[in-house]
Amino acid sequence: MTRDPADLTAADYLDGAREMAAADRRFLAHLLAEEAARRTADPATAAGIRAAFPDPATTREETD
Repeated sequence: MTRDPADLTAADYLDGAREMAAADRRFLAHLLAEEAARRTADPATAAGIRAAFPDPATTREETD
């Protein structure tokens, strides 16, 4: 099923972010969550979305 990206909602992007996180594709999950947050009117909700899917490049854990 193909969709026009203009028709996608914040919930659609958030669902995609969850799917990508479950598949261990954290950067793609982060990008989809960013778009979900951008499409969310409530700043507190948008902040919660961003917190749930942080940028993996900035949250990288170093192992020795």
